[in-house]
Amino acid sequence: MSESILLINTMQIHQGELEDFQESVKRSIEFVETNGPQLLVEVYVDEENMQAYSVQFYPDSEAMLFHWQISDPYIRDVMQHSTVKRLDIYGQPNHAVMEGIRSFSKNGIIVSATLHFAGFHRFQPNKLSRRSS
Repeated sequence: MSESILLINTMQIHQGELEDFQESVKRSIEFVETNGPQLLVEVYVDEENMQAYSVQFYPDSEAMLFHWQISDPYIRDVMQHSTVKRLDIYGQPNHAVMEGIRSFSKNGIIVSATLHFAGFHRFQPNKLSRRSS
């Protein structure tokens, strides 16, 4: 069974805030690259439709919870310029992660969770992914 988790976050960028959104994302990614447990973070921006997609790959649920804990100010900064429309999670997150994800659906955000079936990856977790709070 794979413990890894893939999260795809679809965001609507607020009208007139594209540059501010992009700057807040850059700050967030700089922080996460140095301090975060993700094995991969990629953000894609569709300027024509003012949408963005954040793709994040975590080694396990504990890494995702750790990210939420340390990155909250950066997440809030990005969310000043965008609204989450959809969260798609792939893998087998633990109860704490699922509770955090489900809280979004209470705000009208589309949330989907798909269990892992089969596969592999060649990413090697860094030491940060095993930090405890």
